[in-house]
Amino acid sequence: MSNEDITLTAGTAEVRVSPAGGGRISGLKVDSLELLRQGQRFGCFPMVPWCGRIREGRFLDGGTERQMPLNSPPHAIHGTARDGAWRIARRAENEAVITYDLVDPWPHAGRITHVVTLTEDSLTLTMSVEAKDDSFPAQIGWHPWFNRSLGGADVTLDFKPAWQEERGDDHLPTGRRIDPRPGPWDDCFGMPDGVDVTLTWPGQLELKVTSREEWVVVYDEQAEAVCVEPQTGPPNGLNTLPRLVTPLEPLEATTTWSWRRI
Repeated sequence: MSNEDITLTAGTAEVRVSPAGGGRISGLKVDSLELLRQGQRFGCFPMVPWCGRIREGRFLDGGTERQMPLNSPPHAIHGTARDGAWRIARRAENEAVITYDLVDPWPHAGRITHVVTLTEDSLTLTMSVEAKDDSFPAQIGWHPWFNRSLGGADVTLDFKPAWQEERGDDHLPTGRRIDPRPGPWDDCFGMPDGVDVTLTWPGQLELKVTSREEWVVVYDEQAEAVCVEPQTGPPNGLNTLPRLVTPLEPLEATTTWSWRRI
């Protein structure tokens, strides 16, 4: 295990990966512009083996009810891997592979692998969950904190979801799909043709977040940052839309961020 950060470079782009800091992407610079909010809780952290909130921290695992720690009372939020130290499996000038073995409080043995690949104009993140001995439900997602302001320009968001998950008073989807509403948001949206969200800092940079997954959470209620979070299912999805990981069938997802100066 290593405590050192990994710096990847490609052209004028630079990415910093922090295995010991929960496997997060702790920095992304384009032409010296830092796109990600800095700080121990920020950057872009992996949401695995679940995304967003689990209602009261409980989910059904086959016929067994599991209880996760309530780290966002009254719910459990954003998985366990962001709190652990990851290992460096491989590194090169523009690519790093890091891994994390699931441990308590997660009840099943498994391994998370995260591949971080940088080019001059894109960052591709691919994460997989492998089950070791037995099957379990899981989700994969990413939680980037993009700086709201770059070079004095505030970001605008453009995306065309097919629906919005109605959010209850407990911040969890009610199960109803509604027409998308104007922000500010802490909401999950459906994009059945794949996640496709454009962030534009006028006069500075345009960045597209894409994924073949059809779920994205957008959170823009903070003054300093906006979050665009591709994921394999909605919040509370271990209960409402479980994706089973088996020893023969891992769960894998990819997101690509591509950018251009404007």
